[in-house]
Amino acid sequence: MSFDIAVLLSGEGTNLQALIDSVHGREGIEIVAVAASRAEAGGLARARGAGIETGVFAIGDHETRAQRDAALAAWLDERRPDLLVLAGFMEVLTPEFIRGFAGRIINVHPALLPAFPGVRAIEQALEYGVKVAGVTVHFVDEGVDTGPVLLQEAFNLPYHRDIAEIEERVHQIEHRLLPRAVRLIAQGGVSVDPENPRLVHIDVAD
Repeated sequence: MSFDIAVLLSGEGTNLQALIDSVHGREGIEIVAVAASRAEAGGLARARGAGIETGVFAIGDHETRAQRDAALAAWLDERRPDLLVLAGFMEVLTPEFIRGFAGRIINVHPALLPAFPGVRAIEQALEYGVKVAGVTVHFVDEGVDTGPVLLQEAFNLPYHRDIAEIEERVHQIEHRLLPRAVRLIAQGGVSVDPENPRLVHIDVAD
């Protein structure tokens, strides 16, 4: 039996490409759908090149965000993914959408949460002057980057603070950490502590 995932994105889709290259069609994992919030998102071409079904769900094509999210949810329900992966999806989903896929959505964020949630996370970290940065993969709840942490990886920031170099380092970690998270979940190796839902336990080695 396959473990099916759907990917949501807004931009070039480099995290999607990392998933295609490292987990798609391996160990029973299949990317069955890619949805974009923008018709010009480069990730759509990556998905089509891999033979993955795509859809575009722009807010401007609907009267409200809630209507867009309802249409997106209905499209995803038809494809029955086991997991939704937000891979550079740059919009906040409505609480109704999140509840419909509760416990089945993960996101990759370019900071060590709970520090620097939301947009411009790397710039926030540099402006604050922190010495360590990193990447977080977390479960999605109804807040903005507030869900339980699944995986994190940190690195020391250089003094010179070249943002292009730091962004490249962050992307390298994202491209490794997000597929790892998907594999762990697909293997059934991730559980949430019933006494403290903030704690995510990894039960298997990878």
